[in-house]
Amino acid sequence: MQELLRLLEQEGLDGLYLTKPESVRYLSDFSAPEDAQVYVSREGALLLTDGRYAVQAEEESRIPFKILTREERKAFLGSLEGRVGFEAEHLPYARLEELRELAPVEWVPTRGLVERLRVRKTPEEVQRIQKAQALADEAFRHVLARVAPGVREVDLALELEFHLRRHGAEAAAFPIIVASGPRGAMPHGVASEKVIREGEMVTVDFGARYLGYHSDLTRTFGVGRVEPEKKRLFHAVLLALEEVLAQLGPGRSTKELDALARRVLEKEGLKEYFTHSLGHGVGLAVHEAPGLNAYTEEVLEPGMVVTVEPGVYLPGFAGVRVEELVLITEGGFQLLSRLDRGWLEV
Repeated sequence: MQELLRLLEQEGLDGLYLTKPESVRYLSDFSAPEDAQVYVSREGALLLTDGRYAVQAEEESRIPFKILTREERKAFLGSLEGRVGFEAEHLPYARLEELRELAPVEWVPTRGLVERLRVRKTPEEVQRIQKAQALADEAFRHVLARVAPGVREVDLALELEFHLRRHGAEAAAFPIIVASGPRGAMPHGVASEKVIREGEMVTVDFGARYLGYHSDLTRTFGVGRVEPEKKRLFHAVLLALEEVLAQLGPGRSTKELDALARRVLEKEGLKEYFTHSLGHGVGLAVHEAPGLNAYTEEVLEPGMVVTVEPGVYLPGFAGVRVEELVLITEGGFQLLSRLDRGWLEV
């Protein structure tokens, strides 16, 4: 909290009105952040919500809270003074206009103030992410035994989600990707009714949400015997991943790591088929800072949790992605998944 107050002072703000669910949850640990806001002033942080959540706020919030009726909320906003920041990348324009009518203050757009704090995870945050990853690992092991020719992609996705929920996950981290055969060339090929066939590769990308925090995992495997050219794609992607992991650690440029993966795939004649970034941060959001891509100039620091996920996608033929979730440590990194990532045929 002290660091956030220091940022307010640097920005010349008297207050900060937070509406982004990840920001609200980060500061309060309140589990219904979509229906709450946090107001930060030099006196500290205050959770604002309504009567539906009186008991929930009492049980969960680690900061003081106010339960407000509609009229009380208007009165609270009307009492604000000075320069008040808002999250420009989240607050809709119509809502900003409403705030301007209710609170005659100078509303100042801000970007990334809370995100700067969230980029390095606390030990408690790391534990939640580790638990989310452990749930995903176990769900993958469970569903792998059910893969066979004739099974639909959507059946695998449903089984993954059921297993996650049965074992303590709040939900899947995002719509589960199961892309088989030619659909593997779709990086975000959400599970369809397509039937998996003998000789195809299957890419599964999913995660769990646990106490607000996410995991993210991708594996590609073969169903029965897979032709050599498809296996070559897999081994090229795996090599790119291994080369990046060999260089991963604090102080490394995210842009340079992305470039390293592309150089490996270029030697394999596959660079043009790597169509997304190398990775991203994971925490209260599935995609958050830092970005591992060609356009950011960020440097990895201890406490960051990031994905490393090279992939290649050949339209009409096949696609491969292999993804690891890692914690950057003082001495390098820690893998958060316990799953093997080598070639597998089931």
